[in-house]
Amino acid sequence: MAKNVRTMDCTPDDVFRVLGDGWLYPAWVVGASRMRDVDETWPQPGAELHHSVGVWPALLDDTTVVEEWDPPHRMVMRAKGWPIGEARVTLRVRSYGGGTMVRIDEEPVSGPATLLPDLLTAPLLRWRNSETLHRLAYLAEGRAD
Repeated sequence: MAKNVRTMDCTPDDVFRVLGDGWLYPAWVVGASRMRDVDETWPQPGAELHHSVGVWPALLDDTTVVEEWDPPHRMVMRAKGWPIGEARVTLRVRSYGGGTMVRIDEEPVSGPATLLPDLLTAPLLRWRNSETLHRLAYLAEGRAD
């Protein structure tokens, strides 16, 4: 499992305002390149984001499903990225000092990626999720009250 942590100069509610807007997903998730649709019930459990991953012309259409939505503390999603597989992504958010601490955990849960040792996948996911949290911070801090 890959784990990343970042402090942000905003409130947990600011972070959840970004997470709650499905159309912003490709703005903060590294690898997501465009949105095709967002379920009207987003971000409630079971709601889906319909997005594409990759770079044109090698785009793959896929979905991400909410498994848990508990603002302003926690969100769990199952991100699909076939043919690589699926990953469970958990975001934990809490007040920290005068701002917010966000932790993202990602682990492959199905498909070929589960066959690779954590020694190979974790460093790549940590590298990617470091930038993901960097982007999330820009959005949340920019929307801060």
